[in-house]
Amino acid sequence: MKYAVLRIRSSRESSKIQDRTLRQMHMTRVNHCALLPMDDSSKGMLKRVQHMIAWGEVDEETLAVLLSYRSNLDDDLTDDLVAEHTDFNTVEEFASGIISGKAKFSDIPGLKNLFRLHPPIGGYKGVKEHYRNGGSLGYRGKEINTLLKRMIGPENIKGE
Repeated sequence: MKYAVLRIRSSRESSKIQDRTLRQMHMTRVNHCALLPMDDSSKGMLKRVQHMIAWGEVDEETLAVLLSYRSNLDDDLTDDLVAEHTDFNTVEEFASGIISGKAKFSDIPGLKNLFRLHPPIGGYKGVKEHYRNGGSLGYRGKEINTLLKRMIGPENIKGE
């Protein structure tokens, strides 16, 4: 499994350690999203910057849409490009391979573990409150997928 980590707040009143941690997670700006493995070092980094980010478990469908429409490649990631560079035939299979650990972003030349997203449709609930208290920050569990879909854009989500 992987965590989808989304930066919500800027580094305006953060320490150097927190800024360095965010850079290590490849999130240098607001509305950047990255994937992290579910291990102890990632949990330590998440805890250090929990007042600036939201995170949760990403599902295969959301990751496939992120890869297809919001990847940092010059063009959209297509099934042909995935089949050419990996053992997977479709973007959906590649997304499930990334979540299970059988595939890496470096398998496709130029693909990075960073997604630049739009602000969410309808806005954030609150950027100073934790998710449990009605805000947007902190651990969201599976609800991170709903927020990510609002940030990708409805025109790119199938079935909506």
